[in-house]
Amino acid sequence: MIPAGPGDLNAASRASSLAYLADHRVDVLVIGGGITGTGVALDAATRGLSVALCEAEDLASGTSGFSSKLVHGGLRYLATGDLSMAWESAVERAALMRWIAPHLVRPRAFLVPRFAAAPGDTGRAAALKSRAEGALSEMGIRIADALRVLSGLSARVLPRPRSVDARTSRLLAPALRERGLRGGLVYWDGTVEDDTRLVVGLARTAARHGAHILTGCRVLRATAHEAIVDPGVGGAGVFEPGASAAIGGNVQDRSSAGPGSGTELRIRASVVINATGVWSGAFAPELPLTPSRGTHLVFPAALFGHPRAVLTAPVPGHFGRYVFVLPQPNGLCYLGLTDELAPGADGYGPEVPESDIEFLLSTANAALGTPLRREDVLSVFAGLRPLLGAGANSAGASRRHLLQDRPGEPITITGGKLTVYRRMAEDAVDAAVRRLGAEPRRGSLGAVSSRVPLLGAPGSGNFGTFQWPEPDPDGRIAARLTERYGTECARVGALAMADPDLAAEIVPGAGVAGAEVVFAALAEGARSAADVLGRRTRLALQPELATAAEPILTSLLARATDLLQHGSGPAAPQAAPAASRSLPPHVIPGAPEFQGVRPRPVPPFKKATKLS
Repeated sequence: MIPAGPGDLNAASRASSLAYLADHRVDVLVIGGGITGTGVALDAATRGLSVALCEAEDLASGTSGFSSKLVHGGLRYLATGDLSMAWESAVERAALMRWIAPHLVRPRAFLVPRFAAAPGDTGRAAALKSRAEGALSEMGIRIADALRVLSGLSARVLPRPRSVDARTSRLLAPALRERGLRGGLVYWDGTVEDDTRLVVGLARTAARHGAHILTGCRVLRATAHEAIVDPGVGGAGVFEPGASAAIGGNVQDRSSAGPGSGTELRIRASVVINATGVWSGAFAPELPLTPSRGTHLVFPAALFGHPRAVLTAPVPGHFGRYVFVLPQPNGLCYLGLTDELAPGADGYGPEVPESDIEFLLSTANAALGTPLRREDVLSVFAGLRPLLGAGANSAGASRRHLLQDRPGEPITITGGKLTVYRRMAEDAVDAAVRRLGAEPRRGSLGAVSSRVPLLGAPGSGNFGTFQWPEPDPDGRIAARLTERYGTECARVGALAMADPDLAAEIVPGAGVAGAEVVFAALAEGARSAADVLGRRTRLALQPELATAAEPILTSLLARATDLLQHGSGPAAPQAAPAASRSLPPHVIPGAPEFQGVRPRPVPPFKKATKLS
């Protein structure tokens, strides 16, 4: 249906990588398929090193898939006086928005409302306190904007902050309470379309540069020069042709050793890098690492009046700390986030205590006209931050990353934030290059990842012209797919053009076409319905839609498997009733357009640079 492209991840590429790694040593083996691990793989591969990456589950199945999706310039770090951390964040944000992923990382308005006083506070002292905190917040935002200028990011991308009146504040965030509202301050920062899409883009771009990306491949033991892995048996419903036979000689039978594939594969490498986030202690047990839980609640955007800006609500007693109402492109809003120590929690699905939900609701309700109720919550999700030396105060712990390079052990990179993943990766690969006996700042082994566009970004390649088999007179379907796939939307469209049934919405209200599911299996490494529901789409956050979609997804994944094996497949399954088969435009209705703070469009095609 569509020709295989460089960087495609699927069952066939996985089997090929397993066969290669059974008999060949690589320069760098990366453990962990989150934002840091995939960043390390891309940084190393673009330096010309041979690379393999092993992820126990799916890409972004841990912390990296459960973030607030903010690519921020470090405003919070200014509140704690950490100017260097704020500067590092501003520099990395600029690289993401200008060169690496301008198709995924976009400007977003943030509204800091100004109230006469906090609810329940009365008197002149309360009013003075409110004004003082507002002035300090504005000073921090102005300093953050100065860092934006110094980082080279134009005001055409992130407009300058400005004050707005109460009426405009409520146009941007209609759910704001009117009582005591004096206006607000609007500033601009970066948000990512979907954190999982960023991770998948990193992994696929690394594969395009020669990296071997293996998901469902758990590392059991690791040393400085090798890892023993359980290569798995393929995802649910996805057959890997010849995988077990192709692995070859470096395989041991361990059928009595417990759950798994019954085999162990030895992967040899000159350098092993541990980039497993909250699991880093499994390969570096002496690390002073404490997980911190960040919880989000999911609501219909209609409850907030379809806000046009991220609404911030201050956490009482913690200057510079906020909870956010984060509008999403799928008609939802996330409310987050908490910052609570969670030792021993499950990194793939930490339990969310009722206290987290109560904290988020009460903090947000202080800024809202109509209080949110517990029954308004559609679903919840949480991720674990790998904090270093947090002590008893996780909210005040440093977000700096740590590189541990001890002779005879894997290099470990952990801590940090999503925004600075590339800097973390560069530091880790610099250490690996030194172990290889070279100097990373000189010659051909220096980092170039700050200028490498991800697949789908401007400058990443010519994937053709987008076409769709159904009428799209206002271009909204094209716009929705471009927002998710960038220039690769043409490949998704090609699937639908080859089989118009794949243009159908998989279930009414899902906002996902069958072609997107098939593309997830053929190119994005999805190996099961859970991978598609939880990460390639976000349907898992809407339980009713997820339940209705799961059998359709299973059929579509089986179709993708057949395409990989035979180049053709059975007729597409009936995804929806005839009346609902046209994929609806995916546009969130909202408040009237606010021209005063809306950024002008940026022509990233003229800015992006392709490195070969």
